[in-house]
Amino acid sequence: MDTLEQTGQDLERLEGQLHALLEQIRRLKEENHSLQARQDSLVAERAALVAKNDEARTKVEAMINRLKALEQV
Repeated sequence: MDTLEQTGQDLERLEGQLHALLEQIRRLKEENHSLQARQDSLVAERAALVAKNDEARTKVEAMINRLKALEQV
């Protein structure tokens, strides 16, 4: 096998590796995009739950204060 054939085979092998790497990059970008969207969704969901929790806490505290006021009457 001469060096020209060897060089051709090396180039084909490198081309295959390059295509595989490019495909992996594409998949990782897609996965990253999906994970970012999921994270954004979870952050929004958490904010909504925190707001509901605060609202519930305020209502419970108001009920407790009304009950204490009733006890004092």
